[in-house]
Amino acid sequence: MADSTIASSSSSSPAAAAATVEDLPADVLRLVLRRLDGASLAALGAASSAFRGLADDPDTWRALCLGAWPSVRGLPSTLFSGAGGRAYWRTLYADAFPFPSSTSGAALPGPATCTRRRLPARLVSAVDLCHGGVQVMSRVVDTDATCPWFLGSPFRVDALLQEGFTILTPSSSPAPAAFSFAPEELTLSWILIDPATGRALNASSRRPVRVDRPPRWLGNGDAVARFCVVIAGAGEEAVAMEAAVTCDGGGRGHVREVSLTCASMAEEGGGGGVSGEDALAAVAAALAGRRRCGRRGEEDEEARRRSYEEFGRRKRERKERKKRREGAIDLCCSGVVGAAALVAFLVLLVFR
Repeated sequence: MADSTIASSSSSSPAAAAATVEDLPADVLRLVLRRLDGASLAALGAASSAFRGLADDPDTWRALCLGAWPSVRGLPSTLFSGAGGRAYWRTLYADAFPFPSSTSGAALPGPATCTRRRLPARLVSAVDLCHGGVQVMSRVVDTDATCPWFLGSPFRVDALLQEGFTILTPSSSPAPAAFSFAPEELTLSWILIDPATGRALNASSRRPVRVDRPPRWLGNGDAVARFCVVIAGAGEEAVAMEAAVTCDGGGRGHVREVSLTCASMAEEGGGGGVSGEDALAAVAAALAGRRRCGRRGEEDEEARRRSYEEFGRRKRERKERKKRREGAIDLCCSGVVGAAALVAFLVLLVFR
């Protein structure tokens, strides 16, 4: 009996060997493909013509985008209108999932040269904040980038319009006294979108690159978790987007501010920030620039932290060089004034 079973199975093995994954029903394949990440899905679409159509399924890419950034559900409907609107989900994922390449150019164009490219008239921010893997905030912020106040002031986009909020426990009840809140466990996604072109940009690291806490002698002040990504430029021309989440340092889980600012290596005034017009020029260059290859994992997050530390180190060195140069100029000026005073005093003595 066993021999006959083996014989029958061996006789049917050529037909079984001829079966491939492509022989599965399309509905089953779509369910399987929706369990893949974006990079794997794009690679599968390049494997064969049969898989290309399945990998281009707009609903699959929409599910991937909503899984990564729930806030994009509230994006303006104009992004999905017209021809190719449903296919925009794949474009959005390809733009926003990888980090921008900070080596795409040695220098950034200023506003004067960027007028030929067109500065964004509006910026749409899709912001998702999580703590310990639990989503605590999901919001879309539409910013008018044409008003003179925005262009002349330091670049800043606020994601909170009310007086903050308190992080809740998974049971949707207020956090008990024993609830341990750690800013290091926060994760943030801040996607910038130009609705006129549809291009998107990942403007923050996923994990904090630094957490600033107040000195102990100040008590339980506010802690600031900083999520930074260098969007373009190199050396003295580097420009970084920095998202900051300000929360109660007492461990009660109250988030006061969620904001996005822009910093450059050459900014003056000790923290005044980059103006809205200059920041828009940097964002426009990054939107049109390249993205980093590879997947966004722990290694890439570590690279974001290292680039932020390198950015801060170069900025401090530049500030110290400027201070030494100004000190040398002040010393020379003091020496010249002192020498002139001495000469004037000697002349006065001679002609008395």
